[in-house]
Amino acid sequence: MSAYKECLHRLKLTWLTKITLYLIVAFSAIINSAQATPCFDNPQMAYNYLLAQENLKTQALTQRGVNINRASEGELTSLNGIGSSKAQAIILYREMFGDFKNVDELAKVKGIGAKTIEKNRARLQVQN
Repeated sequence: MSAYKECLHRLKLTWLTKITLYLIVAFSAIINSAQATPCFDNPQMAYNYLLAQENLKTQALTQRGVNINRASEGELTSLNGIGSSKAQAIILYREMFGDFKNVDELAKVKGIGAKTIEKNRARLQVQN
């Protein structure tokens, strides 16, 4: 029996919960195969571990800069206050009018104001 299955077997959970946890752990292992996932004796510890891992991933995303001249929709949506439709509007604007010369030009995009720019200024980059 694999370490993951053995760990889940010891938790004495319902079969659906075991399958869900197994899939989450297996998916996490595939994404980040360099880091081993520990085995826990109770569900609360496993849940806390998964939350901590998710917080680390979110923190890494929020600390990375976003080049608004080359960013994909997914990268743009990692910005505070930018959803899918605003990200698409940014991409459409730069395709129609060319690259942004500075971060403040982002305000020319419909739906993006000075407050959104200020919330994200530390992460926004303009590179060609």
